[in-house]
Amino acid sequence: MTIAPEITAKAVKDPRELVKPEIFGLLVEDIVRYNHVTRAYAERLMGQALVFLKAHADLIQAAAKDPANWVRIVPSIPVDEGWHAFLKRTKPYYEFGMEHAGAYLHHVPVVDADILSGAALERTVPILRATGYFVDMEFWEAGAGAGCCPPECSTIAD
Repeated sequence: MTIAPEITAKAVKDPRELVKPEIFGLLVEDIVRYNHVTRAYAERLMGQALVFLKAHADLIQAAAKDPANWVRIVPSIPVDEGWHAFLKRTKPYYEFGMEHAGAYLHHVPVVDADILSGAALERTVPILRATGYFVDMEFWEAGAGAGCCPPECSTIAD
């Protein structure tokens, strides 16, 4: 009789589940159109932006219960592009924040030593994994942290 070791793999959730399929589709199309990338890349990118925003929302809720729970996390350079795409779809972005954080998720561009050193990004990845959603490490590699907010930031109606 052979006894196989029991291996339990924790299933990860698909970040697309965080928004309605039609919203995900709009966001992906915006990324393709304005960043000139493939649809497959845009889908992966938007998924990671959603994981980041879910983690940020979870931290906001935890800090509301106890301010000692606050930890600043940061998006990578490519993931920030996904965040910008979502910000431009103002109504669904607002609804996402209210649903997941109970508040609007403010985007405050900043560049400091914590970001430039890579420490902020290194701290971010375990918090992303704690959401239970798939973390695509290609978007979170070292050296991917920086400031953001190009001069052409604008809003697109939903």
